[in-house]
Amino acid sequence: MTRILLFLATNLAVMLVLSIAMNVLGIGRFLTAEGLDPTALLVFSAIIGFTGAIISLLTSKWMAKRSTGAHVIDPQAPRNAQEAWLVETVHQLADRAGIGRPEVAIYDGAPNAFATGAFKNDSLVAVSTGLLQSMNEEEVMAVLGHEVAHIANGDMVTLTLIQGVVNTFVIFFARLVGYFVDRVIMKNERGLGMGYYAASIVCEIIFGILASIIVAWFSRRREYRADAGSASLLGSHTPMIRALARLGNVEAGELPKSFEASGISGGASIAALFASHPPIEDRIRALQQAQ
Repeated sequence: MTRILLFLATNLAVMLVLSIAMNVLGIGRFLTAEGLDPTALLVFSAIIGFTGAIISLLTSKWMAKRSTGAHVIDPQAPRNAQEAWLVETVHQLADRAGIGRPEVAIYDGAPNAFATGAFKNDSLVAVSTGLLQSMNEEEVMAVLGHEVAHIANGDMVTLTLIQGVVNTFVIFFARLVGYFVDRVIMKNERGLGMGYYAASIVCEIIFGILASIIVAWFSRRREYRADAGSASLLGSHTPMIRALARLGNVEAGELPKSFEASGISGGASIAALFASHPPIEDRIRALQQAQ
């Protein structure tokens, strides 16, 4: 249930725009005009890599609302009893977890839920109409506990740091290879040639795909922690086990591809290494063994 998400898509888009801007402004060319300076290149890569990740994190709530069309419930004036129950339940769970009370939202769609936000005390928990219709209150509460646990565990910030690190090394090594191709293979000795730019772009794509395996691995680990966190907040493993079993028997709602990792139930993956969420059976087994 993890990133290849709106976070990742926004992050990659920002990183690409910053990279292009740096080259257009001549900053990238300046770093290598007189020979490759690995230290300067690493600093340059870190600035680009972390800036993209941080901007993605800071805009995550806004992007989530826009991409799902979520309706944020006014805690002072819920439209019905269900909205009032949702807000009260999320706030109670947040109080137990020791974090600020998140915004609570509902969006139209098949069963799913997500949490996002840059700060523990300024976050968003959203559930789909399909999830509310397909689960009883205890199961919905378990899902909400899972999302609150993500926030309490600081998963959004940790993912940002990991994404920033992998972005940094993707950019750094892509340019190292580009420089090697340009100077050694293409025999270019005057500035930066087409070999540098072409090889750098190709390597960024390839290394970016490999880096996503690392991000996906972390995403799967955090799902187990959030499941356990829900069990702790509710004082029992049973509700989360039942909620997962219910999810296993319905077709999970699809979040936007770039935001898929934030959901309670992830979409299909082309390979296990790139899966944002562990198999539901494995998550249930982990909870059962922890009882």
